[in-house]
Amino acid sequence: MPCREMSGLSKHYIIAILTLTVLCGHPLNAQRDGRRTEAPPFAERLFYGGSFGLQFGTVTNLEVSPVAGFWLLPRLAVAAGPKYQYFRNQYTNTDIYGGRTYMRFYFINDISQFIPLGMKLGFYVQGEYEALSLRSDFWLGYSGRSRFWEHTGLAGLGISQGLGMRSSVNISFLWAVTPDEYEIYGNPEIRFDFIF
Repeated sequence: MPCREMSGLSKHYIIAILTLTVLCGHPLNAQRDGRRTEAPPFAERLFYGGSFGLQFGTVTNLEVSPVAGFWLLPRLAVAAGPKYQYFRNQYTNTDIYGGRTYMRFYFINDISQFIPLGMKLGFYVQGEYEALSLRSDFWLGYSGRSRFWEHTGLAGLGISQGLGMRSSVNISFLWAVTPDEYEIYGNPEIRFDFIF
């Protein structure tokens, strides 16, 4: 039976997995510095957190976005959760809701390993997907349909400040990599979040 040629997408997928595996290293083989040699239990690989935002005055903007996530590898995490935002100005108001999921890869876990700064500062790249339900009368100016969905991909860099063994505060700088037709996001979109 002849071999089928791999599609371009399959090749890119395999290359990406191999690259992440090499970059992340595998902690299961690291005994020289006293780290454990077996994978941590499932419960220790879970994390929770999210972000929130408050703005009051002429414009009111409230946002809540909790997440639950899982460490796939010591430097690679995935998370997902719902998102809700309420916006009001002097003319009108709207609410936005939906969900998001992201993948974060820490290319530097702790800068103190390279430069003795005395702080657990890390750097990561992040890819994110959001699906948000928007009100037609607010975003499109007519009320033919009551709501519609906007799907957006975001990508960028971030800084993580460790607060303990399992917690950190993070700041991400994300850009929309798919068309942002309704200008929902700033360029860059700056987000603060917590993980514990």
